[in-house]
Amino acid sequence: MTSEHQADEAQPPKPADAELVARARGGEYAAYEELVRRYQRRVYTLAYNMTGHKEDAEDMVQEVFVKAYRSLDGFKGDSSFYTWIYRIAVNRTINFLKKRKRKAGDVSLDDVDQAIERDPAFVELRTRETPVRDITISELQKKLNAALQTLSEKHRSVVVMHDIQGMPHEEIARIMKCSVGTIRSRLFYARQHLQKELAEFAP
Repeated sequence: MTSEHQADEAQPPKPADAELVARARGGEYAAYEELVRRYQRRVYTLAYNMTGHKEDAEDMVQEVFVKAYRSLDGFKGDSSFYTWIYRIAVNRTINFLKKRKRKAGDVSLDDVDQAIERDPAFVELRTRETPVRDITISELQKKLNAALQTLSEKHRSVVVMHDIQGMPHEEIARIMKCSVGTIRSRLFYARQHLQKELAEFAP
């Protein structure tokens, strides 16, 4: 048996989220700290791309995990901890953005969710990649953040979760508590708007 194989055997498997939640409920704070380590970066990315500000995103991360810790007894396990913590993060960030004064000229897209699914362009393009996916975030972060801020909170969160963080439609629908069709329509309409905002960078 090789030393590498022995090392693999010696490495204990990481506990599942459900086990860590149970241990945290039992008073083992180190278990909750492990959950924080697993998801804080993704929650930060979500909050940063939705707010456009590092400090606001850092505050959101702290608020989200404090709220989640205080609400652990209410976590029924109907969904994964991952889905549950994301739902808290999305709701907290949306509430924060609603309290922040909306800039003049912001786009409100909440009234298009139903009609857009019947749009022929949506039917044709919803499964195709768009220029938004091809933009290098590291080079255009400021421009992208500015463009994201012109979307409504719900549409912004869908773009961040799907196009930036790579989450599937079904997972986002569970987090947002709506249908997959609604997620697809929001994503489609938001992409169209972002393409206009980022037209100078499109290939």
